[in-house]
Amino acid sequence: MVLGFRIYKALFGLLCSLMFVNNVLSQEGTSMIKAQFALGINNPSSNGFVGSFEGKPVNFPTVDLGVQYMFKPKLGAKLSYSFSRIKNATNTERFKLNYSRVNALFVVDANNVLSFLPPRMGVFLHLGPGYTMVKPLDNYTQNKVSFINLLLGAQLHYGLSDTLSVFTDISYTSGFGKDFSPVESGFGSFNGNVLSITFGASVSLSGCYFCNQ
Repeated sequence: MVLGFRIYKALFGLLCSLMFVNNVLSQEGTSMIKAQFALGINNPSSNGFVGSFEGKPVNFPTVDLGVQYMFKPKLGAKLSYSFSRIKNATNTERFKLNYSRVNALFVVDANNVLSFLPPRMGVFLHLGPGYTMVKPLDNYTQNKVSFINLLLGAQLHYGLSDTLSVFTDISYTSGFGKDFSPVESGFGSFNGNVLSITFGASVSLSGCYFCNQ
């Protein structure tokens, strides 16, 4: 609980800091700061469970929140927080858990490479390390785990205006969790990888979304 509060506090602090930097640089029109919100589904890897536990192949919801800052026209960084709910598959041991992660991502605007895309469409790639927190619910609340992760993903954007775009995000989070020892410590928990697909909106907090394209 304390760690979660610190994460929310850090995200809020970063957003405030980026907005301050935007106010300083806005006269030059070179900064590009965006807030992103997305909702979708997730697919957990089967090897992240123990014993007869098995997760549903498609789980809802996954919620993604992020703040992105493009410090160069084609290069940037992003701080993201994601929350996913994972439940048991049909006719398997019953469980439910919350899978949360925080990631610091390196962002690349790939529009130069994908020049065949229509004018208002664009692709952004992101990669970076993070920290995963798994909290089982119901009967296994004591089996919490946390571990380092590496996230790789891509976003396909369509611009509705100079400051607003909608996008689809496909991301794969590779977890570096240890084996459960004893095995009972993994009942109702998860230490594997997660594929997520979300749909959301990106709102520019500064500059013009298409100024650097």
